[in-house]
Amino acid sequence: MTASNPAPGPADRPHNPVVPGFHPDPSVCRVGADYYLACSSFEYHPGVPILHSRDLVHWRQIGNALADLPLPADTPSSGGVYAPTLRHHDGRFHLITTEVGTGNLLVTAEDPAGPWSAPVRLPDVPGIDPDLAWDEDGTCWCTVAGVAQLRIDPATGKALEEPRPLWSGTRQAPEAPHLYRIGDWWYLMIAEGGTERAHSVSIARARRPDGPFEPCPDNPLLTHAGSHSPIQNTGHADLVQGPDGSWWALLLGVRPRGGTPGWHPLGRETYLTPVTWADGWPVIAEVPVELPDLPWELHPWPAEPEREDFDGPLPPQWLSVRDRPADRITTGQRPGRLTLHARGGHFDDTFTGLRQQHHAVRARTRLDTTEGTGGLAVRLDDEHAYTVEADGRRIRVLTHLGGRTTVAAERELPHHDVVLRVETAPAAPRGPRTGPDALALGHERPDGTFAALATLDGRYLTTEVAGGFTGRVIGLYAAQGTVHFDWFELRPTGQDD
Repeated sequence: MTASNPAPGPADRPHNPVVPGFHPDPSVCRVGADYYLACSSFEYHPGVPILHSRDLVHWRQIGNALADLPLPADTPSSGGVYAPTLRHHDGRFHLITTEVGTGNLLVTAEDPAGPWSAPVRLPDVPGIDPDLAWDEDGTCWCTVAGVAQLRIDPATGKALEEPRPLWSGTRQAPEAPHLYRIGDWWYLMIAEGGTERAHSVSIARARRPDGPFEPCPDNPLLTHAGSHSPIQNTGHADLVQGPDGSWWALLLGVRPRGGTPGWHPLGRETYLTPVTWADGWPVIAEVPVELPDLPWELHPWPAEPEREDFDGPLPPQWLSVRDRPADRITTGQRPGRLTLHARGGHFDDTFTGLRQQHHAVRARTRLDTTEGTGGLAVRLDDEHAYTVEADGRRIRVLTHLGGRTTVAAERELPHHDVVLRVETAPAAPRGPRTGPDALALGHERPDGTFAALATLDGRYLTTEVAGGFTGRVIGLYAAQGTVHFDWFELRPTGQDD
């Protein structure tokens, strides 16, 4: 399926975001010539995508750190797994993260593609957004949002001391701490201001990993609040050195669309921006749409197919909600088919799909409804989605908004074999109330032309309306009985910016 690569720009220059679509809270580590990235996954399973790059620009997903950790059935939307930190120490990758409602956990691996170890629980580590750093003596320092810190034994999860306050930052919501030893200083970088338009990056430094920390006089180092930049909500950054030794930050941001207040349908994405140093402090550049000329060779990955024919296990990019039991979601029941067995009637109960990574896309699938009812869903969360489904007698477009499901359109179509289709496109201008996009849902006629049953406002599938922390995921579901899907296709249809 579509690779996690930046949207193409003029002359195919590298552009931001470097990982488009619902890849928030990035954490990066470098091992030799290779870079590895982890992002939050919230209520989706498998958890915590792991991506690989050779140039900080082109990324491809190679696995999931929490592939074997299903979430509890009562995990709410935008609950689940928050803000991982990925580090490499003593020959192993270490990933620490928060499972909301259960607590913090740590997994390790020799190969970031997996397998990853069983989780080591950290019952004495409070809060969210945990970070790991090691000093010269091998002591492991864990720092959490707030900001507090304690020493831990990463092998056992045992706390070696009580948490203590470290630095409260300069604004509301100090979170996403990352601790680094650079030269003679320990630097503590955090996110502040909340993850909306006031999101920002600040930093402090000390001679010791446990402080006391002095804040940078130029905080915040980065914020796009109040700017005209098409990239907003910038924050939650992690520092890394490029192949030439220069410094860079990977961070999250969004691309609002439409009128007021602006809506970001793709969720929080991962961006790259250069970092310089002045008077012993990092200086983070405003995040550019078009990246500067990079002083190293680029290593793009081969393009991945935009169509999945279900000839084997689902690739690592595929997501389900909370869990993925093999008796409900499987490619092993019929060769070349994805088989979904409905569990509860709600589209969420048996759903699997891919992140929407471009603003204008076309999603298509061929399904057999002889044994059930199913279809194609554009999901933001369990209460905000648009679906088009077939049952062998008719096709219906449904809106799921605020816990209420409504039939938006319906058409008789007495066929068990049908191709369903969803297209997203810029919304028609409506002044300040112009939405980010419009979604057309329907089916294909025998000649392949699109019969749209309904065109719906994309504002309602954004976090500015629904709340939460995720982005759109487009995929397949069974509402009743058993549904077999022959293939699924998701491809961009326009130029992203």
